Amino acid sequence: MTKTSKIYIAGHRGLVGSAIVKNLESKGYTNLVYKTHKELDLLDSKAVANFFENEKPEYVILAAAKVGGIIANNTYRADFIYENLQIQNNVIHQAYVNKVEKLLFL
Repeated sequence: MTKTSKIYIAGHRGLVGSAIVKNLESKGYTNLVYKTHKELDLLDSKAVANFFENEKPEYVILAAAKVGGIIANNTYRADFIYENLQIQNNVIHQAYVNKVEKLLFL
């Protein structure tokens, strides 16, 4: 991976994702791509496919997930696992289809 490699960080606003962005920036990586949930809904397989086709990231870091506190996680267990599986499947599949060089799935 070079300093100008195109790197997509999914979940860049979360605890782990934001730390990864800061770390990469501090090391001089300049071609980082990230989208807010409003800009790209990772639950939408067509939107994810379009994003990968248009952006063509070389590397993907998948730190995105639906999260909540203890009460939310306990109350909406099925919703959380279903949505997180959709997110991971959409991103991993498009990384494969678009021949991403390397995927880091957290």
